Amino acid sequence: MFRLHFYAGIIIAPFLLILAVTGSIYLFNTEIEDAVHRDWRFTSASGPHLTPDKMIEGALAAHPGATATRIDLPTEPNRTAVVFLTPKEGQDFRVYVDPVAGEAKGSFVYEDTLIGWSDRMHGALMMGDFGDGIVELASCWAILLIGTGLYLWWPRGATGLGGLLYPRLDLRGRALWRDLHGVAGLWTSVFLLFLLLTGLPWSTQWGANLNKVMGAVGVGYPAAYRTHVGGHGATPSPETAQVLAETNKGVPWTFEQAPAPVSHAGHGMAPIDVGAAARTFAQAGMTTAYRLVYPRNEHDVFTGYTYPDQPEGQRTIHIDQYTGQIVNDVSFGNYGTGAKAVELGVAIHMGNYFGFANQLLMLGASLGGALLAITGPVMWLKRRRSGLGAPPPFKGRKAGWGVYAALAAFGVVFPLLGMTLVFVLAVERLVLSRLKPTRDWLGLA
Repeated sequence: MFRLHFYAGIIIAPFLLILAVTGSIYLFNTEIEDAVHRDWRFTSASGPHLTPDKMIEGALAAHPGATATRIDLPTEPNRTAVVFLTPKEGQDFRVYVDPVAGEAKGSFVYEDTLIGWSDRMHGALMMGDFGDGIVELASCWAILLIGTGLYLWWPRGATGLGGLLYPRLDLRGRALWRDLHGVAGLWTSVFLLFLLLTGLPWSTQWGANLNKVMGAVGVGYPAAYRTHVGGHGATPSPETAQVLAETNKGVPWTFEQAPAPVSHAGHGMAPIDVGAAARTFAQAGMTTAYRLVYPRNEHDVFTGYTYPDQPEGQRTIHIDQYTGQIVNDVSFGNYGTGAKAVELGVAIHMGNYFGFANQLLMLGASLGGALLAITGPVMWLKRRRSGLGAPPPFKGRKAGWGVYAALAAFGVVFPLLGMTLVFVLAVERLVLSRLKPTRDWLGLA
């Protein structure tokens, strides 16, 4: 068990530290952005808000030649709107627009901000799908690390609570680091497991497959998406068939693998403009605090969706870009039980669900993870310098078939972990066990 814990720690300690730091930053993304761009993110003007198309016109007036792709309407009366623009050359950028005056207040490239950096580093180490796979792998190994760590920590013949529930600060050297590591692991393990399990649905491989399986068995995205557009009668051709993650990046997790609705033009029909789409959204009761996404091509639809701190308020509407008709209108109540659970987990994971207390709870878990990622390697280095190898096996506590069955099941549920675990154990048996220093140190003799 020590060896599994050791291998897991060596593999994921650096990544756990990165995830802890970047996650802590992103927990307070609204507060940080409000402090850095306060003049841009708030308006002192009073009066009724302009319609979305007028706000977009204000952004385009300040940036001629750019093309609008989305607008996030103000979540509060004194906040500005955010218009997403694509220039003829260069990076996509976003513009803060006063919703009363319709004037652009400032622009920024999301990827160049602290929040944008922490977002991309936290999700994929700024390395695209490859980095996303590394994060997924590190998260799976972290779950194994917590399980083996709790097994090693479990009190056996302890005479007091020191070193179990609180660190004995009068100790020195390796013993103190061991206490800090074990106690931090105890108090944060449940919350770290929660963060890991609620973060994995975002991964490109495991998360996408989970979404597909949930959709296939009827506990994921709403049933209306299985016919693409409910009673609209539009079935996309193989050339236009896509999922919503491809056509509407940023939609709630539930919809990422749902078949994307399509628009169908009659003979000579021209697309409606964003103003007409906004009026249709308003007639359906979606007037503010929602995100309006333009069609990306001639087959796509206008999409409006709400993404409040509490997912029970989520609602998504799609509009045919030619007829102006609503082709799908779903809310949280239409989600399957699995999707509801994931969305609730995501909201808590991001520190959104119950306000500042939620942020502090997740921050504590993140800082606990950072402490484990630091104290573990330090403890190992001190043990190594002392010439100590693996701790002796616990008397009468030999891993049984139940442990091996649990590892096998875990490897099936998380295939990346299963494959790498087999690889690591093969290296141990074929290489490490044949080298006397590592054989003695790891207790492989």
